[in-house]
Amino acid sequence: MTAPASGSATPAPAGPSIVTVTLNPAIDHTIRLDELVPGTVLRARSSVRQAGGKGVNVAGCLADWRRPEDPPIVATGLVGGSNAATFEDFLASKGIIDRFVRIPGHTRNNIKLLDEAAGDTTDINLPGLTPLPVHMAQLRAVVASETVPGGIVVLSGSLPPGVPANGYVDMLASLKRDGARVILDTAGPPLREALAGPADSMPWAIKPNQEELEDVVGESFSDINHMIRAARSICRRGVGLVVVSRGAEGALYVSERAVLLGLAPVLAVGVSVGAGDALVAGLVAALAEDAEPEHVARLSLAFAAAKLAQIGPHLPNREAVLSRMDAIKIERREVTG
Repeated sequence: MTAPASGSATPAPAGPSIVTVTLNPAIDHTIRLDELVPGTVLRARSSVRQAGGKGVNVAGCLADWRRPEDPPIVATGLVGGSNAATFEDFLASKGIIDRFVRIPGHTRNNIKLLDEAAGDTTDINLPGLTPLPVHMAQLRAVVASETVPGGIVVLSGSLPPGVPANGYVDMLASLKRDGARVILDTAGPPLREALAGPADSMPWAIKPNQEELEDVVGESFSDINHMIRAARSICRRGVGLVVVSRGAEGALYVSERAVLLGLAPVLAVGVSVGAGDALVAGLVAALAEDAEPEHVARLSLAFAAAKLAQIGPHLPNREAVLSRMDAIKIERREVTG
């Protein structure tokens, strides 16, 4: 084989590798209703089934954002072999590398009822498949094989039945030993267990919503300063960045470097399904650029705002996402009281 001429080599990828991990994915069945009236017979306006799960949603948004010179997005986790085609078709359509471990059975369905009159969504999440220890071992091997020093790994969503609440702790420790930067987006016992783990297993960043953060610290917040103090207490455990999503009120970004309050006015309208996952995708995109804190806040909120016009794990084009950044207000905050 003839060696390439000087200067003709393919340029190196522009950013770090990105891997998303979804242990308990779902096929999201989204049903649009004029109005959700319990106890009545309702006629749906539309019905869509798509591959879902928090890490799958993050991967889909990142795939829409990536440039040709960027490394491809890798998605892994556990899916039922009986209906894996739904995920295979989605990942192939986005150019996402499919490293999911197939296990016997059907991936669960989650039902999302979009109430157009109220502007909100009712979620009915079904239980997932129960993996065997051999399946978890296969998954850990896949994640290890895709992890490189400086790469970003996103651990997203609930744990499947049969996996103990501390199921993320060993994975976090292993990924950190391999030099990965880990973003954890989960809630309840899995998040509490992860944050109670040893210092060498702390994630690089977490993204709870306000209710989930209150659950972790065991108290309700009286005001924004109370929330900031709680997030700062988690940073002192070894977490580099705590992002608290606040729905229409935007998000709070707390690190040792800065405390920022971000507000995107457009978050108050549209369908909010998947906006939190889009925010995580924007967080990954900004951190992959080693961006300054204010840019991290602006870009992640721009992802969330852009996602509101989409059903399923999709973003509009880069220009449409970037056009939302100017409308986002960022306040630097200090802890008082």
